[in-house]
Amino acid sequence: MSAEHRAPSEHQTPSGDERPSGDETPEELTVRDPISAPDAEGRPRRVTRRFPLFTKDTARPEGGGRAASGDAPAPARQWPVLAVLGLAGLGLLVTALGQFRLGTLLIGVALLGGGAMRWLLPDVGMLAVRSRFTDIVTYGALGLVIVMLALMAQPNPWLQIPFLKDTLHFTVTNE
Repeated sequence: MSAEHRAPSEHQTPSGDERPSGDETPEELTVRDPISAPDAEGRPRRVTRRFPLFTKDTARPEGGGRAASGDAPAPARQWPVLAVLGLAGLGLLVTALGQFRLGTLLIGVALLGGGAMRWLLPDVGMLAVRSRFTDIVTYGALGLVIVMLALMAQPNPWLQIPFLKDTLHFTVTNE
């Protein structure tokens, strides 16, 4: 690395002169090129686009900010995830009380609602787990599968797909 791209060391000024370590102030530090940025102590350092060998921290997912202002109480700031968990919990309760199809439909609708909120709202709090695209695909696919299975559950399915019955008879035969 050439001298003009190196950040000043702890005891150097940006011009390269030595100075005592006790008189460092952030006002004296300058960032001289677009590839340097201040570190935690305020000293300029060279940054690179390479990923570090060891991860020290994780970034918050896009949209992972509070869903309500910071002045609101904690439950109000996390209303999207509470809505999804509440509806899924209601679905589990309904399923436990003997209404399997209705309970699983509620669980699937809760996941589809989570995917819709992740897509439409700029900040969803703790509902943002991964990237926006991955969250939408995950919530949507799981919700759709659960809803479809609830609609096709036996006995008396609400949704019948003709080729599935033929596929089942083709794969499981009595010989």
